[in-house]
Amino acid sequence: MSAEILIAEDDANLRQGLIATLESEGYSVVAASNGREAMALFPQKEFDLVILDIMMPGANGYDVCREIRKRNTRVPVIFLSAKGEEIDKVIGFELGADDFVTKPFGIRELIARVAARLRSSRREAAKEADPPEEFPFGNALISSRNYSASMDGKNFSLTAREVKLLAAFAAQPGKVLSRDELLNAAWGIDYHGTTRTLDQHICQLRKKIEPAPDHPVFLLTVHGIGYRYVPGGGLVNTDASAATPR
Repeated sequence: MSAEILIAEDDANLRQGLIATLESEGYSVVAASNGREAMALFPQKEFDLVILDIMMPGANGYDVCREIRKRNTRVPVIFLSAKGEEIDKVIGFELGADDFVTKPFGIRELIARVAARLRSSRREAAKEADPPEEFPFGNALISSRNYSASMDGKNFSLTAREVKLLAAFAAQPGKVLSRDELLNAAWGIDYHGTTRTLDQHICQLRKKIEPAPDHPVFLLTVHGIGYRYVPGGGLVNTDASAATPR
């Protein structure tokens, strides 16, 4: 699963090792060499997970976690520390940490914990992301209650996954949504199928909501990444290299 991860670790060798390992797993990583740098970096992106060493110069991991929780109460935080005493873990959890890994640790264990925390976080987010009962999409009005849509005086049915996909697009108009994000939104975080299934659903949706399905103006392909919803139609999209309709 793709994710943006912030690492704060003052040991340069361990920091580089963590970066290389996480990136090899498909994660995007931003790294800080101390606590103050981590606190400056955190507001700059929407991170999906944070890994914090506790003993760092400038500001320790506890300080960083405290500041993060003032801004975001949901992003998972994993502490790394050579301090394995019970009181150290208690302090971390009381500050809002989600997990605690004691050094030295096995890298596969850390990767497993990262994946588990991301799954849990996304599962909780999905539970809270129920679509509104009605919402506009392109020229259609979507009813999530009846799994249907109306357009130009005609009604047609939608599947539950089609409604979830449309709701995911409608919630973030103009934003490029990756295939992983869309699979999570419509199939759930535990889905292990292929992206071909998603592409087939997009094709069927275009037949239902696009004026000309072979030349989409609302659901645009962003090659190599995913799809983007353009509420006003493709004519407002001037970045042909970033999103080529197909």
